[in-house]
Amino acid sequence: MKLALVHDWLNQIGGAEDVLETLVNLYPESPLYTSIYAPEIMPERYRQWDIRTQWIDRMPGIHSHHQPYLPLYPLAWGGLDLSAYDVVLSNKSGFCHGLKAGENTLHICYCLAPTRYVWQLDSYIAREGFGGVVQFGLRPLVAALRRWDYAAAQRVNYFIAISTEIQERIQTYYNRDSVIIYPPVDTSRFQPTSEVGDYFLIVSRLIPYKRIDLAVQAATRLGLPLKIGGKGRDMERLQAMAGPTVEFLGYVPDDELPGLMAGCKAFLFPGLEDFGITPVQAQAAGRPVIAFGGGGALDTVIPGKTGELFYEMTVDSLATVMQHFNADKYDPAAIRAHALQFDTQVFNQQISAFVEEKWAAFQTQDELVRT
Repeated sequence: MKLALVHDWLNQIGGAEDVLETLVNLYPESPLYTSIYAPEIMPERYRQWDIRTQWIDRMPGIHSHHQPYLPLYPLAWGGLDLSAYDVVLSNKSGFCHGLKAGENTLHICYCLAPTRYVWQLDSYIAREGFGGVVQFGLRPLVAALRRWDYAAAQRVNYFIAISTEIQERIQTYYNRDSVIIYPPVDTSRFQPTSEVGDYFLIVSRLIPYKRIDLAVQAATRLGLPLKIGGKGRDMERLQAMAGPTVEFLGYVPDDELPGLMAGCKAFLFPGLEDFGITPVQAQAAGRPVIAFGGGGALDTVIPGKTGELFYEMTVDSLATVMQHFNADKYDPAAIRAHALQFDTQVFNQQISAFVEEKWAAFQTQDELVRT
């Protein structure tokens, strides 16, 4: 099987890149096609990969500011012909599923999310704080991108969704069925400990849509200790509203994260996310999670067993759960056992089995057509 990997862009690190690294390790002989690649920004180990960029990679300043070039991405991806491969496995949150595969190539899309700024424009505008002039210019452009995005999705042979939330969006926006394979989480890094502290914990990029402000205000109101790890443009605003029980840790090194997770009273996850890896990491460390009851948390948090959900995105709703939260009623071993279903090895087995099954069926179908 001649397989190619596809990823939207390589100029930032996040959950999409965690998935990509796992796919590269699973298919080490496969080339990786992407739109742009900024080696000075990405981890040094990426330089060992067979990364193949497109013409858009040469646009001025695109490595540090790729958003202004968004209208060009459909043109770039639409011109990429990967029909020489047997299987194309795209890791998509943007436009990379719009490549040309051809009738003899099987295209499987691991969908991190249908393109957010195309299908959820209002929330994207609110998140980025765009002014009226920018909004006015965006709407007709996005309408055109939406038509292109839908048409591109119809050329994909099979979709895989990362969560129930994303599965529903794939059906709603693309009118396509999908199966769910949860993203990989390295649970081996995290272990329960008998020395649990009295602090709530958040580890996240500090940006507005993460809704960390809810946790800061709830902890301040209740006088409960809250540690916040991470950096981002929302730092100053959050610090301004924080009381003395809220501590900002800044960037948390990888080797310190497992101990911080294992020692918390509970991990807080107040935003609406497509999946959310950090709640699974906390559960792998045996700690319960308090999360907003929507998005990926509905797949990863079991109320009363591995944590609790709050259902209104308000300070009052979160504060009520925090105030009455009793960490002693949760079994760390049971919490960790639940987290293991999201382990990297499970992901590898499910993805490879899916690819092999669909490739065998694709070949059989092709044989029937020829005969």
